[in-house]
Amino acid sequence: MTGAEFLKRIRKLAKERGLSYAWHPDMGKGSHGVLKLADRRTVVRNLKDELKTGTLHAMLKQLGLTTADLS
Repeated sequence: MTGAEFLKRIRKLAKERGLSYAWHPDMGKGSHGVLKLADRRTVVRNLKDELKTGTLHAMLKQLGLTTADLS
């Protein structure tokens, strides 16, 4: 899954659950940006690159989600 696909799935999840969603590409350095979901946040790296498994799991943990939530 790329960073852009991750954002798309999180946006859909936020809409379904009625959570606030905000993407701030200007709050990170270089190709990184900050994703805010309700009261939690994580850093998303380059949107075009594939997310490594460990990185994906860490980002989900920071947002309080699991891989099952994205399905």
